Amino acid sequence: MKWVYWSRLYDSKFQAGCLVRRMEHDGWLFGIDMPHEIEVYRSRKGKYGVRYVP
Repeated sequence: MKWVYWSRLYDSKFQAGCLVRRMEHDGWLFGIDMPHEIEVYRSRKGKYGVRYVP
């Protein structure tokens, strides 16, 4: 399986972490299949992003 990258990069790790929590919460709330693994990563330019394995 390959990583799927979220299209937006964030200035802080906190902002990217909020997106991860939202993805987890929405999956639980709406009964959507959850990704197997979600993580925050740092790009080469120093910004933070979210990637997941569906």
